[in-house]
Amino acid sequence: MTRRLPFRAKTASGEQIDIDFPLHAETASPTQVANMLSAVLASLDAEVRINASVSNGDVLQALAMALAIRAAMIEAPKRLTDRLAADLVVAALGAMEDAKRDYVHRGRA
Repeated sequence: MTRRLPFRAKTASGEQIDIDFPLHAETASPTQVANMLSAVLASLDAEVRINASVSNGDVLQALAMALAIRAAMIEAPKRLTDRLAADLVVAALGAMEDAKRDYVHRGRA
């Protein structure tokens, strides 16, 4: 049975996205995965608030580069770490297909 990580993301526009991510079989700590994911998203949100003209493509490109660097830091054959990184991205993107999106209304009634 695949372990899962339920995660809620909130966008600057007020959208709430509930995702049920599959975890890799060798995930050591789902809590640490969730904490790092929250930290990465918070850091990106802060950077985008500072520079509102940053494009979504630039954000994705920076994340892809960061993933490539982190994969290269693992002391294992490059072919293995490349495959692991690619598999993790495919699984995460697949989870987004079933994500529930809700717009959280703000303001007074």
